[in-house]
Amino acid sequence: MSQVRAFSYQSLPMRVVMGPGVLGRLADELDAAGLKRVLILCSPPQQALGEVVAQLIGDRAVGVCPHARMHVPVESAAAARDRVAELGADGCVAVGGGSAIGLGKAIALELGLKIIAVPTTYAGSEMTSVWGLTENGRKRTGKDPRVLPVSVLYDPELTLSLPALASATSGMNAIAHAVEALYAPDASPVISLMAEEGVRSLAAALPAVVAKGKDLLARGDAQYGAWLCGACLGATTMSLHHKLCHALGGTLDLPHAETHTVVLPHALAYNQPAAPDAVAALQRALGGVDDPATALWELAGRLSTPRSLRELGMEEDDIDQIVEQVLAHPYANPREVTADGLTRLLSRAWAGEPPAA
Repeated sequence: MSQVRAFSYQSLPMRVVMGPGVLGRLADELDAAGLKRVLILCSPPQQALGEVVAQLIGDRAVGVCPHARMHVPVESAAAARDRVAELGADGCVAVGGGSAIGLGKAIALELGLKIIAVPTTYAGSEMTSVWGLTENGRKRTGKDPRVLPVSVLYDPELTLSLPALASATSGMNAIAHAVEALYAPDASPVISLMAEEGVRSLAAALPAVVAKGKDLLARGDAQYGAWLCGACLGATTMSLHHKLCHALGGTLDLPHAETHTVVLPHALAYNQPAAPDAVAALQRALGGVDDPATALWELAGRLSTPRSLRELGMEEDDIDQIVEQVLAHPYANPREVTADGLTRLLSRAWAGEPPAA
């Protein structure tokens, strides 16, 4: 017998502006947020773009901080907070991928300043209230509404110079957000629809983005998918996949998006037997495939991304400490997480073998 629907859903209090050339509307977004003195945050490779953004808004840019780092080390966050105080900034504009946006979140968490995000990858972290900080080889994460950007500008023209590998892995990272949202304990019909559409859009767009780097339509579709997938992560509870990636990234300093790309098919394969509704949604999103986990592993292969943790610098001897760390502080998960199951999952991911339940 069918059950009456029962769920809760809360929309994110933020503004999204999407389309070619929308970077030119940044001044309007600053006005809407009431910001008059902002620090531009970016990673070292994005410093030139950070300077362009600073020039675009003139005197309202008090400086460019090009020191964002992957996994947001607490030292980097402290230095950026000091820079904000020194310059008297009343907000930040984070330009780039997860490193820059993560640094903005760290500043917002500590100082309560408003953040505007201008993403140049497809990871989707700009759509979430999730923050992360790494200290002494451990990555701490949490959720706080203060870190949610007040506005996000998705301009596909800013992604045209994004290398094929970064496009592919950041897109797979976003897909991982939607996959976990589909079997999250606090999923809702609204989020499930967004997750399915986000996976469909990204899975269809990424091959064209990688094969034809100047395809603005494909890049726009990928940003659309990233928006949806990121919003899913922002509205639901993270599960095994994200716990594994946080442990691998924080402890071993593995590259963020590449780690998500490698782990996703294996974590999904582990959970598929306990998540039939999620499997059905992913089957539809991926074009009627039988096994979504294998389909995502094959998609990663077509995109020429890494498919083993060994390629990312992990040693086989590291498996035991990651298993121990994940079991010590587990996340909610549809299937019971055991030491044996985790060891088998990580062993296959380390070796680059196809995923298996």
